[in-house]
This record gives sequence, structure tokens and C-alpha cells, in this order.
Amino acid sequence: MNLKQFASLAALGALVLAACAAPPAAPAQPAQPAQPSEQKPAEPAKKFAGITVNAITFSGPQIAEPMQRRGKEFSEMTGATINVITVPFADLYQKILNDFATGTNSYDVIVFAPQWMVDYIEPGYLEDLTDRVKADADLQWEDIGLFFRDFSATYNGRIYTIPLDGDFQMVYYRTDIAKELGLQPPQTWEDYIAFAKAVSEKKLTTDDGKPVYGSCIAKKKAAQSYWMITSIASAFIQSQGTAQGAFFDLETFKPLYNNEAFARALEIYKETTQYGPPDEINLDVGDTRGLWTAGQCALTIDWGDIGTLAIEEGSKAKDKTGAVILPGSRQVLDRKTGKLVDCTPELCPYAVDGVNHAPFAAFGGWSGAINKASKPEVKDAAFAYLSYMNQPAQSNVDVTIGKTGFNPYRVSQFKNLDNWIKAGMSEQAAKDYLGAIEASLNSPNMVLDLRIPQNQYYQGIVLDGAIAKFLAGEQDIAATMKEIEDGWEQKTEELGRDKQLAAYKATLGVQK
Repeated sequence: MNLKQFASLAALGALVLAACAAPPAAPAQPAQPAQPSEQKPAEPAKKFAGITVNAITFSGPQIAEPMQRRGKEFSEMTGATINVITVPFADLYQKILNDFATGTNSYDVIVFAPQWMVDYIEPGYLEDLTDRVKADADLQWEDIGLFFRDFSATYNGRIYTIPLDGDFQMVYYRTDIAKELGLQPPQTWEDYIAFAKAVSEKKLTTDDGKPVYGSCIAKKKAAQSYWMITSIASAFIQSQGTAQGAFFDLETFKPLYNNEAFARALEIYKETTQYGPPDEINLDVGDTRGLWTAGQCALTIDWGDIGTLAIEEGSKAKDKTGAVILPGSRQVLDRKTGKLVDCTPELCPYAVDGVNHAPFAAFGGWSGAINKASKPEVKDAAFAYLSYMNQPAQSNVDVTIGKTGFNPYRVSQFKNLDNWIKAGMSEQAAKDYLGAIEASLNSPNMVLDLRIPQNQYYQGIVLDGAIAKFLAGEQDIAATMKEIEDGWEQKTEELGRDKQLAAYKATLGVQK
């Protein structure tokens, strides 16, 4: 091996040794900062978390449905629990009153007939909502029709309820049948009878072979039927404007339901039964509405619900439902003699073509109030819940849905047809429907519902009971009117005539 070869071998050996040597230690990595945990930030507590609001209304399913549906939405937003309790309509007034009077206070919210408010406000059971309403811009209070802000919400200048509904009774008629038979929408109650009779005699049937009745009117006892007779009688009794009143004489507080005018109303009411469905005297409003949407009625008296139910899926009355202000009369009551006399410009200053119309604001519209005895935090949640249902974003939708039982009560709901057309109404149907309500609302001869102490007894007990006997053939017209008069007089004597008269006059001073 020469020197050159030795050097090469040495270099190779050094490479081998270098390759076999342990690698140098990796340089120390700089310390990493501690990583934050991956927990999500805690959500802020919802405003009404842990609060339960018990609300009572009647077992519709109307009214209860939007309360439950909107209650669920409200719960998701605020954390409150909305518990909706329902009872039959005939039990609602007394159930609420007993709960308040006994101090049980099971209910934080009551959704009820505003005409009953006097019996709940005078003993101090309801929360005064005036300041809350004024502080709540989302309510858009001025957009609520003046009549509903006043009659349905206000008592002695203070606000006690939040309106959720607007109620007037109207007459609905089938436009296709009217056209087929050459009939005009009824302008008088005699026209109504003639229309119903013509349809009945024609023996029309639906496409699936079911009979079409000339008239369908809910007449069931202990339900919501006792308003119907007042819708007919009012045109014969009141002709001098809203302040005249249609229930009692303004001097004596004697009932106006025992005279030739009310006798004529009873005749008409009973005759409609001849052209109605079998067992009509046992049908509630839910039954007659079902017959309407099944295409089996040519005429009916009802609140605004028919207009929206007619456009629901499956309805056979869609685009065939017309609406008009309650029919009127060419004769009215002479209050001095108790006789019916022909309309004159002096007797019927608001008559149209000689016909006195007296549209009846029956019921006034479902409204919500708050129990004064509830805890402060519950009252806050209760008011926010009622406000949420009333606000335009919710109410503008709910009044277009038939199953809610809510009818229009905001000015904007009458002016803007978009929601109605979007809901399925034709433009013409929307104009007819809203026009009939507006004609009633704007009438200078509108009849206000009774809102005196214990009005529920006058109407829901005495009037309802007497009318039921009359329709069942258990007593004649004279006996029916006497039973009403005697029952009303007895209650008036018990409560005090002067007190009742003062309350009645105060109600008739309502702005509209």
C-alpha cells in the first residue's frame, strides 16, 4: 500500500465512523405558551329564564292556538315558560272571577271578553297597564283601531288590556250561488230570509252530493250563540246613533227587549232555522264554520273568522265568500209606544236608501290582561308576552290565519292588502272582507256590546236561556220577551238601578 492508498483508506474510515456516530442532540425547542381551553363562552342568561307565566283562555281551539304557538317562540327568545290553560267558554268568566275572588291567583294572564273587564277591574284584580303601554314603542299603540283601544282596552281612562283581536258580526253569502240564482247580497233581514228560502227551495248540493243549506247560524245554548239575536234585533231597536244604546232605555234603564221590535227579531231568527241544517239549535260556531268551508251554507252570521277560514287549504268556499255589513230594517222602534214604525229622516238619520243598519260590535275582540297579584318579575314577563303577540310582526300574520280566531284590529291591517293576498285571498275578496268590517267600524250607528257590572249574567244566563227555550219550541215570543225582561229587571234591582244606568251611559260615551 502506498502512501496515497493509505490516505484514501483513512478518509473512507473517517466517513464510516462519522456515519456510525450518534446524531447530535436536537436543539431545545422554545417553550410554547399555554393554549387556552376550547370551552365556548357562556351565553348570557335569557331575560326571563326560570319564570313561569300561567295564562288562561277558552278551549277554542281558536285563541288558544296562537297563544301556545307564540308562547313557544317567546319562551325560546326569553327563557320564560308560557303555560296556556283552557276551559270551556261557558265556564271562562266564572272560573277567572272565582280564582281572583278567592285569592287563589292561579292565573297571571287572562285572555277574555273585554266586556267582562268591569267585574275584574272594580274589585282591583287587574294590573293597570297604562305606564307599560306608553313605554313600549314596539306595540305601535296608535296603529290599533281607536274603538279597540278604547272599548276593549280602557276603563275610566286607564289601560287594562292588550287587544289581540277585533270583533264585529257580519253576514257572509256565497257569491257563486247568488250569481246562479240571480240574488243580491241581503240589505235587510227580510232580504236575508228571501235569500235563504230561495236556496233552500232550490235544493242545491255540493259536488260530493251533500245538501247546501239556505242559512247556517250557530244557535247552541251555553256557547257563543247569544250574540246572534242581538245582531238581528239591533237594526230594529237602535236608529239614532251609538249613544242611543240598544239594550236599555236611557231614562229608566228598562230593557228594550220586550216590544214589537224585539218580537220581529225573534220571528226572523226562528224562521232562519227552517232553512238551516238539521239540529241547528245545537250547533256552535265551530260547527257552522265547518259547514261553511265544506260548501254547505249559502248564508251565515259570524265574526271575521269566516273570511280567513274560507281561504284555508281544503275549503270549498274559497273565492266564493262575500261579506256585507249586517242587514238592516226599514222599520224601527218607537220607544214611546213600543211599536214598530216606518223609518223617516228624523227617526233613521243614518239610513242608507231607507234602510237602518246597526252593526253590532259583538264581544269586542279577545284581549289579554294581567293579574295584579302576580309577582313583579312574572308581571314583567306576562306583559312582554302579550306585547309580543300584539306587535305587528306577529299580529299581521295571525289575523290572516283562520284557525287563530284573531280578526283584524290594526289600522294598517285594513290598509295593506299584501298580507291578505299572500295568505291566499283574491284582491277582490280581501276588499269585500275588509270593507264589510270597516263599514261596521265606521258606522255612526254602531251598537256597542253590553259592558255594565255582571253583563255576563244579563246576556250569558238570562238572554241565552230564554232564547234557547224559544228555539226549542218550549215557549212563545211573548213568554220569551217577558222572561228576558223579568230576569234583567231582577238583576238590576239587586245591583242598583242608578248604578247600572250610570255604568251603561258611561259605556255609550265610548269614542269610536
